[in-house]
Amino acid sequence: MLHLRLITPAEKTDDVVRLVENTVGTTHLVVVPGAARNPAGDVVLCDVAREAGDGLLTALQELGLDKSGSIAVENIDLSLSLRADEAEEEAPGESADAVLWEHMTEATHEESALSVTYIAFITLATMIAACGVVLDNAILIVGAMAVGPEFGPLAGICTAAVQRAPRLALRSLIALLVGFAAAMAVTAGFSLFMDAVGLFTEEQLEADRPNTGFIYAPDWFSFVVAVLAGAAGTLSLTSAKSGALVGVAISVTTVPAAANAAVALIYGDTNQTLRSSEQLLLNLAGIILAGTLTLLTQKWLWSLQGRRSRAG
Repeated sequence: MLHLRLITPAEKTDDVVRLVENTVGTTHLVVVPGAARNPAGDVVLCDVAREAGDGLLTALQELGLDKSGSIAVENIDLSLSLRADEAEEEAPGESADAVLWEHMTEATHEESALSVTYIAFITLATMIAACGVVLDNAILIVGAMAVGPEFGPLAGICTAAVQRAPRLALRSLIALLVGFAAAMAVTAGFSLFMDAVGLFTEEQLEADRPNTGFIYAPDWFSFVVAVLAGAAGTLSLTSAKSGALVGVAISVTTVPAAANAAVALIYGDTNQTLRSSEQLLLNLAGIILAGTLTLLTQKWLWSLQGRRSRAG
């Protein structure tokens, strides 16, 4: 269940209450006249089944409540109410399949911000991966994959494509490109320092690396894994199953490929640099393609569910 806290201008309160009452899957409706001070108006509280949440939020926005008042949404972790159980049963579909598009857009907008924290995480992840590729240490590679924050901007691009939000797409693309460029530049400097103190050597990079050689060997399997991971990651975001997102992070070699390209660059190994860059671009393309198709499929399936419910 979701909990909605609405601030409505007095002249719109009746329309809002009528909308909530006519939405299948809502319950626990409370109206407090004149309680809001900034902005001034009435406060309307209600609970709604997640399956019906997106439709109700869209209708509230069509009333202009997001501009003239306020719409706040919270997840309810525990609700001991027979009426809440009945509301969930009345709502069409399954809550696990429901997508809150406004929440998805807001979440990816935040995750795709080109912030100091984002740059720090992707840079540290790339530096850890650089140590992993030189030492041929799979544990360091997995650790770097888990630390990397690049799925946020990738999900932002997918969401922007489905929701037709060019500003979110541009914001996400800038975060992705600038983030990887900065991380690879810092990692190249880090590698020069490690080489100067004798911790990195060209012989280590050029040696046979059975544990990490796949990083600069892109093939169709790389693309297939990226597509599968992109679909799984997108589903984990829309269903709020963050545990699955960790598995996605450690299944795609984006950060390690960037690290391998940076280290190979300082040693003048153009073959590994180009092949690692190809691996990076292949994985990014696969994730974006799969994520966008997954969101489009979810949107189509949910609209089909809505039409069936209205027909019934």
